[in-house]
Amino acid sequence: MVMELVNQRSVAGQFIAELRDAQVQQDPMRFRRNLERVGEVLALELSRTLEYEEHEVTTPLGIARAHLLKEQPVLATILRAGLPMHQGMLNYFDRADNAFISAYRKHRKGEEGFDIEVEYMSSPRLDDRVLVLCDPMLATGQSMVLVYRALLRLGIPKQLHVVSAIASAEGLEYAKLHLPAGTRFWIGAIDEEMTAQAYIVPGLGDAGDLAYGRKA
Repeated sequence: MVMELVNQRSVAGQFIAELRDAQVQQDPMRFRRNLERVGEVLALELSRTLEYEEHEVTTPLGIARAHLLKEQPVLATILRAGLPMHQGMLNYFDRADNAFISAYRKHRKGEEGFDIEVEYMSSPRLDDRVLVLCDPMLATGQSMVLVYRALLRLGIPKQLHVVSAIASAEGLEYAKLHLPAGTRFWIGAIDEEMTAQAYIVPGLGDAGDLAYGRKA
């Protein structure tokens, strides 16, 4: 199942438009906030598919019935670009367990190609948990797949959700092919093109650099 947020015709479309806008991108704080807001909206949409159970809540005047989450998900984020969206998800799933993974492109010397390196991982056990894997840019899809496979060392989740602000059509197909059947994708917008260097077009550029400054 794939949900593309821009097709919903909501104010979230403005957040995504500002993420793409080269002029607005000159304000890193607003860029981070827009990623956070997209994360919040996608968290709300994702929450509609989770399991709930009825509880009684005592108010000053009586008893109210409420449907509360049956269990909290594990929010997993690829560093560093994923941090603002992670915060947006965490604003809504504020009791969730959290996982952080370092994955980056290691470019081959003198070549256009690159390998994905997973260097660091901090995560709770994942056996029979709902796992939400967040990365703002789903380009080739390779990072997402490799990070998921690395997380399997800590147990097999019962359900996987993938959250991205922008995805390439090619990367989305790759992820669908290599991630478990039944994985649900929550995407801000899907772009059809990708450059030879694996940058999404029109995309928005390097999300990590725009959020936190250029790396050496």
